[in-house]
Amino acid sequence: MRTTHRLTAIGITRLKTPGYYADGANLVLQVSKAGTKSWLFRYTLNGKRREMGLGSCQTVSLSDARERALACRRQLLDGQDPIDTRAEVRRARHAESAKALTFKECATRCISDKRAEWKNAKHAQQWANTLDAYAYPHIGSLDVRSINTGLVRKCLDPIWTVKTETATRLRQRIETVLDWAKVHGYREGDNPAAWRGHLEAVLPKPAKVAKEKNHAALPYSEVHDFTCELQQRPSASSMALEFLILTACRTGEVIGARWIEIDEDAKTWVVPAERMKASKEHVVPLSARALALLKQAKGLANNSEWVFPGASPKRPLSNMAMLELVRGMGTLDAAGEPITVHGFRSTFRQWVAECTAHPREVAEHALAHRLPDKVEAAYQRGTLLEKRRRLMDDWAQFLATKPQLLQHAA
Repeated sequence: MRTTHRLTAIGITRLKTPGYYADGANLVLQVSKAGTKSWLFRYTLNGKRREMGLGSCQTVSLSDARERALACRRQLLDGQDPIDTRAEVRRARHAESAKALTFKECATRCISDKRAEWKNAKHAQQWANTLDAYAYPHIGSLDVRSINTGLVRKCLDPIWTVKTETATRLRQRIETVLDWAKVHGYREGDNPAAWRGHLEAVLPKPAKVAKEKNHAALPYSEVHDFTCELQQRPSASSMALEFLILTACRTGEVIGARWIEIDEDAKTWVVPAERMKASKEHVVPLSARALALLKQAKGLANNSEWVFPGASPKRPLSNMAMLELVRGMGTLDAAGEPITVHGFRSTFRQWVAECTAHPREVAEHALAHRLPDKVEAAYQRGTLLEKRRRLMDDWAQFLATKPQLLQHAA
């Protein structure tokens, strides 16, 4: 009987009984109880018997298996352990491929891989928005292998107690991305975003801290009809509210507006620093509709210094006037909750993200938000005025367009 090349390609196809069938020269065919067939390389090194898989018969032919076994025997001849050598090659390959992968790159691939399991197409956008707002400014450009607990906490700590639900989702998403990176060989070690046995020891439990309560906001698909209804209610409150929607500003900024702050020629409204949440002057580009609204408001101002005066021309509109107007209109958000005035900023931000190609930083400037990352903020010292002007013109056009026309255009 031959000591090598005992098996034949045809003979292999006929083997059904589970067991091991030697081809010789350390090469063995394994037939499992389930009927699957695979190749093994069996050898002894330093008195220890070892077994190395060479692949399935479906992908590795008999001749290929013999070549692989021959390569392994040559490694043994050179004093190398085939199993350890293969592991070292794989580690080196993974390390090399991971060098250029940042956390953001891994996240993008992870989201792409998981799209098929999400029933709602919005999940991918929600993932991207959450990571874009709270993770990428801190770790997006970093090598995924360098992400540690300190960096994860840098993302979570600022919002853990004030936006708990968002922070919890952010942690879960960072954990998933890092798990994805580890499975694909782009990083090693424990997951620094894991909750059990890790972050639970240093962060308060989400259920124990204040729960996030977002301002109820009108879906952007309904905001056109809402503004049309406002225009049927000519008053300082309705004009102020429409102006707030058009400019995506806060209540205090709008009701405190003075005519001296409006430059009709430049088509801007300059909100002084003392009336801004970030204590920084904010230049608001005014769309044609916003300017027309101001012209209408001037006719009702009675020579007041305030753009939207209250019952007395000497005083601005009450900070409750717009909210009372909204309550009186009885408009509800998608969850059936009464909408809020501040919620229109969320409506605007959601519209930008889902319906336009305007960059995130332009939208954030329009909302007068501080960029969370100091390095990014240093590079964005300008106000992006002209880019914001185009954005606000698009927003005004969206508000003026009937939903059915929007759908037809799409």
